[in-house]
Amino acid sequence: MPLQSGDGGQGGPWGDGRRRDPELEEMIRHGQDRLKRMMPGGGPRGGMILLITCLVLAVLGAWSAFYTVPSDSVAVVQRFGKYLEDVPPGLQFKLPFGVDVATIVPVKRQLKQEFGFTTPGATDPYQSPRDGRRETEMVTGDLNAALVEWVVQYRVSDPAKFLFAVREPSETLRYVSESVMREVVGDRTVDEVITVGRQEIESEALTKMQELSTKYEMGISIDQVQLKNINPPEQVQDSFNEVNQAQQEKEKLINEARRDYNKVIPLAEGEKDQRIREADGYSLKRINEAEGDVARFGALLAEYHKAPEVTRRRIYIETLQEVLPVIRSKIIVDEQARSILPLLNLDSQKGEQP
Repeated sequence: MPLQSGDGGQGGPWGDGRRRDPELEEMIRHGQDRLKRMMPGGGPRGGMILLITCLVLAVLGAWSAFYTVPSDSVAVVQRFGKYLEDVPPGLQFKLPFGVDVATIVPVKRQLKQEFGFTTPGATDPYQSPRDGRRETEMVTGDLNAALVEWVVQYRVSDPAKFLFAVREPSETLRYVSESVMREVVGDRTVDEVITVGRQEIESEALTKMQELSTKYEMGISIDQVQLKNINPPEQVQDSFNEVNQAQQEKEKLINEARRDYNKVIPLAEGEKDQRIREADGYSLKRINEAEGDVARFGALLAEYHKAPEVTRRRIYIETLQEVLPVIRSKIIVDEQARSILPLLNLDSQKGEQP
């Protein structure tokens, strides 16, 4: 049965269905007219607005959907804030209107951080020190003070860890680098830090920085740690310079002495070797001559034993042939003569006595 209203009419529980509020009907009719005008065919002005709105949304969607990744970088894509993937270089597509967010991370570019000094024109806010004086003041192992300036060169090896594992990884790297450098410098004397220990400090600092970066999952690869200027504090700068000048003068004198040594000693050793070779040659010559004389006298002795008188006479004649031509004055003695016979010296010049 139909429900009865209070005035005897039929209707629902809220009153007669045929009776309505005139203001409500007017609002409904007005809304229907506006909707018709906005719909295509509902009027030229409404269709144009809808078309322009669609075009603007399409342009904004295309503008936010396509992006370019540089050749030295990758893009880390997040969908609704969740990590999705790493995108290689080139023209790429993502869901528009903020659904996908791409963050460009330079993975092939070498980045650096400077400690104690600043390069003009640096764009990275974490490259330059905030308080360079404080960063460079260090205490060495022998309780001396030193002002150490250095550079850390690094690359982004894991973009996802670099963005999401550690908050502000570049700033964290500055703290890690400063801590490691103070530890390494504190294990050495001031002379080692300033002079002979620079390369060892760089190598050890590089190893420890990389270990901490890996431990903290910062996604960073340390390429090089390079020490720059290392100076004592200003209060002792003059004294330290005097000590350095004295050490340099000492090294200079030592090098000059070594130069003179290397110049004189090899010359003396060469002369010594020459004298020794000359003595060896002379000794060999005398030995060979003596052995030749012995062989010659041995041959004469053998011939002498064969014919003593003939050999004796031949030796006598050969000896006179060698001796007489070089004697200017000759005296011939005859056993049968009673006195010395004067001979005409044909070889003597005029006015000379024989």
